[in-house]
Amino acid sequence: MTGISVTLAQLKPKLGCVAENLVLIEERIKKAAADKVDLIVFPELAVTGYFLKDLVPEVALRIDSSEITHLKELSRQISIAIGLVEVTDDYRFYNTALYLEDGEIRHLHRKVYLPTYGLFDEQRYLARGERFRAFDTKFGRMGLLICEDMWHLSSSYILAMDGASILICLSSSPGRGIEGEILGSARAWQQLTSTTAMFLNCRVLYCNRVGYEDGVNFWGGSEYIAPSGESVIRGKILEEDSVRATLDEGALRRERIFFPMLRDENLFVTMQELRRIESKRGQ
Repeated sequence: MTGISVTLAQLKPKLGCVAENLVLIEERIKKAAADKVDLIVFPELAVTGYFLKDLVPEVALRIDSSEITHLKELSRQISIAIGLVEVTDDYRFYNTALYLEDGEIRHLHRKVYLPTYGLFDEQRYLARGERFRAFDTKFGRMGLLICEDMWHLSSSYILAMDGASILICLSSSPGRGIEGEILGSARAWQQLTSTTAMFLNCRVLYCNRVGYEDGVNFWGGSEYIAPSGESVIRGKILEEDSVRATLDEGALRRERIFFPMLRDENLFVTMQELRRIESKRGQ
């Protein structure tokens, strides 16, 4: 495979309006499919909006819901990564990302790290996921992360050790702080995604939303970062956008040949030292 065509759908979902958001999402999917794109990525909670609070049970979808079944059908035209609120049979609610391909759910990831600082209060309304797993697609092995997950270095590391060469991060990051002419949150994310790609020799697809909720703005800036850590293309700040990128397999090959850090990673030593630390904490 020479390259994978990807669209990062930097949209502005409406808070709590599942039906309306799904209309916008379907429009983006059909447009990308018509343009012969291989994969379209949507932000965290694109189906529902972010600051849901007590709306969580009202907007949550079961995996066998008609809405998700329709998304599965759309994935026969184009692979889809998308964020929503999932409800399980025992009425737990999760901030979930789905990867849909060829009419099936290829992977389901539930957000592990739920922020409860500053503007955030996710753990009050949502249950935590409990695993990170890479998964196979027709474009290679991938890993899914949801926003805060990526700020814990072990998350991306686990996925890379599990064979992921593409990390997809769905995000709803508010704009915070001003550093010169750039938002502080934008600068922080750009540094994080670049460092992750470079040290794990992987491609990173970061899709962040825009718009306002409860007076808080989301800054966008979706981007594709090459395995060298270079930002290949970046979306607009504070505006809706459609970011088109081609993931070059040759770039991954070159980076892993000249900087074989992933090859040389010693998983045995890592596990040994983590067990040692765990045993000391249990004393």
